[in-house]
Amino acid sequence: MATNPDDQNATPLLSRLVLGTWRVLDDPAGAAPDALAARLALAADLGITSVETAEIYGLYEVERRLDEALARQPGLRQRLRLVSKCGIYVPSSAHPDLKSACYDATAKRIVSSVERSLALLGTDHLDVLLIHRPDWLTPAEETAEGLRLLLEQGKVLHAGVSNYTPSQFETLQTFLSAPLVTNQVELSLFRDEALTDGTLDQCQRLRIHPMAWSPLGGGRLFKAKDEAAERVRTLLTSLGPKYGARLAARGTAALDALGPAGEVPPDVLAYAWILGLPSSPRVVLGTNDPRRIRRAAASAELTLDREDWYALWQAAHGRGLP
Repeated sequence: MATNPDDQNATPLLSRLVLGTWRVLDDPAGAAPDALAARLALAADLGITSVETAEIYGLYEVERRLDEALARQPGLRQRLRLVSKCGIYVPSSAHPDLKSACYDATAKRIVSSVERSLALLGTDHLDVLLIHRPDWLTPAEETAEGLRLLLEQGKVLHAGVSNYTPSQFETLQTFLSAPLVTNQVELSLFRDEALTDGTLDQCQRLRIHPMAWSPLGGGRLFKAKDEAAERVRTLLTSLGPKYGARLAARGTAALDALGPAGEVPPDVLAYAWILGLPSSPRVVLGTNDPRRIRRAAASAELTLDREDWYALWQAAHGRGLP
């Protein structure tokens, strides 16, 4: 059985919160090298030492932007663990030969994608490489061969997957001697299939930590007007003062996370809802706002009461417990 790599290291492989870079280019000013470097340094100072990216992010542009930012602060790369993903290819200037989007997790493509990512990121290794999506046309054994080569060469220190079902995960692991260290899946109050489809159960069994992408439902927590979003927002808002009092009691550092009335904002409680799961997911933050990054860090200090956790589940589903 694969073991948790955290057991073999003095520090966890991935921090409980992970700084995501999917939407970096949505904020042109924040994507400037100095601004992005400052945000990366802030995250590291807050204990958010894992940075998640992918070759496809920003139509294959974000990795280069990260390199420019890291170059602004010598030593910053050594404070961070870089997670990147490969396997999705769309027509673009980076792939002018493509006529249609496709997945490709062949060994040759995985190796060439990582070599490109390393060059763009200005680093000699990725701390974690994830296969972005299952490639239905490539045998798992061949995908495993590409990962094996990169692991043996030291270009990738750990391998994992993203958006894999438990059976797809197990099939790929069959052909690898090194353990897959994570499965990055969509997980939020609004998308919690991983709770019941075996994904999080598998992570517990293998003692690995899943990564949760889109933890706020792609902004649904703030923007949507549907009944489920309204119910969840209302309940999170009502819980804010209760958890604000707990956080305030911990000292001035925690006060950065509190709202004007001393309450914990809904997004911080939504992160805490995910962090409370037994598989200890690593939550991927999608914000470019330093203020929201700073307050998100407080979610790792919060433990929701059992009744509140289940009340939020019921609010999201609009029904009582089964």
